[in-house]
Amino acid sequence: MINSQRLLLALFLGTASSALAQSHTAGSFEDGGDTQVSAMMMFLGNEEKVYILDKSEANAAKFGNFPAMGSVYDIASRTSETMGVTTNVFCASGMHLPNGSFATFGGNGAIGPGGNIGDQTLPNNPFQGVYDTTFGDYDGTKGIRILNPCTSKDDFSSTDCQWFDNSSLLSMQSQRWYSGAEPLGDGTIVLMGGFTNGGYINRNYPNVDPATEGGAANPTYEFFPANGKQEQTSPFIVKTSGLNAYPLMYLMPSGKMLVQANYSTMLWDPIQNEETDLPDMPDQIVRVYPASGANAMLPLTPDNNYTPTVMFCGGIFMDDYSWGNYSWPFADTWAIPSSKKCHTITPEPTDGSAVEYVEDDDLPVGRTMGQLIALPDLTLLVVNGGANGTAGYADRTLNTLEMPLGMSLASEPVGQPALYNPRAPKGSRWSTAGFDTSSIARLYHSSAILLPDASVLIAGSNPNVDVNLTAIFPTTYKAEVFYPHYFAAANRPTFTGAPSTLSYGGDAFDLKVPASAYSGAANDAAENTTVVLIRGGWTTHAMNMGQRAMQLNNTYTVNSDGSLTLHVAQLPPNPNLFQPGPALLFVTVAGIPSNGSYVIVGSGNIETQPTKAASTLPASVRLDGASGSGSSATNSNSTDANNNGASSSHTGAIVGGIIAAIAAVGILGAGFGIWMARRRRAAAQQASSLSYPMGAAPGGAGGVASGARAGGGGGLRSSDSSAFMPLSQANGSTTWGANASTLSLNSPYYDEPRTASAEFDPYHQNAPRMSSNQTRGPY
Repeated sequence: MINSQRLLLALFLGTASSALAQSHTAGSFEDGGDTQVSAMMMFLGNEEKVYILDKSEANAAKFGNFPAMGSVYDIASRTSETMGVTTNVFCASGMHLPNGSFATFGGNGAIGPGGNIGDQTLPNNPFQGVYDTTFGDYDGTKGIRILNPCTSKDDFSSTDCQWFDNSSLLSMQSQRWYSGAEPLGDGTIVLMGGFTNGGYINRNYPNVDPATEGGAANPTYEFFPANGKQEQTSPFIVKTSGLNAYPLMYLMPSGKMLVQANYSTMLWDPIQNEETDLPDMPDQIVRVYPASGANAMLPLTPDNNYTPTVMFCGGIFMDDYSWGNYSWPFADTWAIPSSKKCHTITPEPTDGSAVEYVEDDDLPVGRTMGQLIALPDLTLLVVNGGANGTAGYADRTLNTLEMPLGMSLASEPVGQPALYNPRAPKGSRWSTAGFDTSSIARLYHSSAILLPDASVLIAGSNPNVDVNLTAIFPTTYKAEVFYPHYFAAANRPTFTGAPSTLSYGGDAFDLKVPASAYSGAANDAAENTTVVLIRGGWTTHAMNMGQRAMQLNNTYTVNSDGSLTLHVAQLPPNPNLFQPGPALLFVTVAGIPSNGSYVIVGSGNIETQPTKAASTLPASVRLDGASGSGSSATNSNSTDANNNGASSSHTGAIVGGIIAAIAAVGILGAGFGIWMARRRRAAAQQASSLSYPMGAAPGGAGGVASGARAGGGGGLRSSDSSAFMPLSQANGSTTWGANASTLSLNSPYYDEPRTASAEFDPYHQNAPRMSSNQTRGPY
C-alpha cells in the first residue's frame, strides 16, 4: 500500500493541475485500523501522526516488557506503534504548547492488574502506590509529560521523538486527576481543580468538606510554566464540589475565562483570581464530567465579530442525592435518559446585552459523552456517546448489586453522528441526513479528532476497570474514520502559498486556488470561498481541550484562467481569541474544504505575543466569464448528506533545558523560554494536497531504553508524588466515617472521582465500509 501511494504521489507531481478525486463515501465509517492501546486520549501531532494515550492496564501490546500506555498512529497507513509512557496517564488533562509540542498533566497513581494499587507503595502508607512491577507504571498524579511530534522523516527510535516523562525533574505543584486545562494568550497553561484520589464523583455524602473532601479533592489552580506563581484556591471549585471533574474552561477576548462545572458558571480572571458569577445552567442540567455533555466554542468569524459563544449539549439531570459519592451513583444511571437540550452562552457580548444562557435546537437524540468536532465548513459534528446514563464505571450502585451492562454506567450507544449548522435558521440546525450508524459502541473513554483531510478519527471506549474483551461494552482498539457530508464532492479544492506561520495582525498573505478546484462561475466560487483555521485540541472524555475554529477575513481576485487569488488577513491582533500554537489551515469552496495545511500561530514561544495592526485587504476583483474546470458532479460512491525541511525543537533539548532551569533557579518557568525553542517549518509554497508524505514511520516508535518500561530495573522513582488511594483516606478524615464505603481495598477502584484507486488521495484506503443502519448488538 505505501509503495503504491508513493507511486501515485510521483504521478501526481507530474500532473499537478489534476484535482483531488475522492473515493470515500460521504456519511460513512471506514475501518481505521488498530490503535494498540484504547484511545482514552488523542491529539493530532502534525500532518501525519495522531498520538494516543491510555490508562495503565493489561493491554496485549507492549512497550519493552510492560503493557503499553501510549501509541503513535500513522494516518496514511492506518497503523500504530507503541510508545513509552512511564507514569500512569489515566484521566489526565492536556494541551498544545506554542511551538507545536504537547503536554499532558497529572493522572492516577501506580496501578496493577484489576485496578489494584501498585505493589510498591510509599513507606508506611500501603494506600499510595508509586510503582507496579506487573504493569511497570509509576505514580502519575503530579506528572507533566512533554512530546514534540515527529514525522516519518524522523527516527522514531530516538528519544527526540518520545515522551519526556520524569516527575522527579518535571512535575506540578500538587496532585491533579481530572483537572481542567486552558492556555492564556501568551501560551501559559492554567491547570484547574481535579482529584488527588477518588471514585465516581468528587465528594463524600453528605458533603461536609466541600473544599478538600478529607484530602481527596484539589480545590486549587496553578500555571504551567509556573514562573514563580504558587497555586491558589478557587472558591468556584469549592462551590461546585462533587461535580467539578474536568471543569470546562474557555479563554475569552478579555483574558478572562468562562468556567463551567456542576450547574454553575463563572467568568474568571486567573491572574487576579477574581470570580464573577454568571447564570446557572438551565434546568440544572450537568454538562461537566461524569454527565459529560458535548461542549465547544462556536466558530469565530467576521460575521460574529469574533465574539466567542460556547455551546453545551446533552449531559444529564439527576437530583443531588442520585449522584452519590466517591464509591458509586445512588441511582441506576443506565436507566435515566440523557438530555437532548442544547444551550449557548456569550460571556462577553459586544452589544451590551445581558449574559444569559439561550436554548438552542435540541439534539436529534439525547447524549451523554457526545463530542463536538469543529469542521472546516464552519459546522460542528457530534459523535459518540449513549442515550442513557453517565460516564464512568462501577461494579454496583447503591441499590443494584448485579450490574446489567457489566461495569458501564451508560446504555444505548448512539452511533449515528449529527451535524450542527450555527448559520441555519433556528429549528433546522441539526441534521443526520445521509449519515450512517457505526456498529461500534463508543461510550466511556472514547475519543474523536479532526484529521488533516477533514475526516474525523474516532477511537477508544472502555467502561471497564481493566482490559475486558468479553464485556457487553468491551475494551476497544478498533478505530474508525468518519467521512462528513462534504465528501460527496467529486473533487476537493487545492491551494498553493500556505505559510508556515501566522501572526496576530500584520501583513496579509495570498493563497492561489486553481480553476480545477471548483466548477461554475468564478465570481460565484470566489464569493463562497472561506479560509478557515482549526485547532482540533487535545481530546479525552468527550472534550477537545483547546479546540477552536476561526474564519480568517479575506478578499479575492478572479483571474482570467479561472484561478482565484485569495488575499487573506492574519489573525485578529488579540491572541486570546486563538491562543498560540499549532493549527490546520483550510480553504473551503462552496462548502467543500481542501486538505488542511499545518501552521504555527504566533511566535512559537510562551511570551506576550507580538501583535500588529489588523491586516488591510485590497478590494475584491471580479471577472465575468471566468469559470472553474472542476467536476460539478457528486462522487458516484458518495451519499449526499444534504446539509444546510526545517529544524524543530526536540525532547532532548527540552530535557536539558529543564534540568538547567531547575539547577539555576529551582523553578521550571525561568528556563522555559530556553528549552521550548520555537518550532520552525519550511514555507509551504505548494499545493495543500501535497503536504502529506506517504511513508509510514520507519522503525515504529519502539527502542527507547528508559528504565523499567524498557525492560530495565524497576526501582522506585525519586519523587514526592503520592498515589491514588481507592475509597480510603490516609488522614483518617471524619468525612469517611459512617458514610465511608465498605468496599474492600482489594476491589477495583472507580474511575469517577477518582478498491485500489488510481486517484491521488493521501488517505485513500482499501478499507471496508463499517457503517450499518441496523439495530446493533445485544444492547
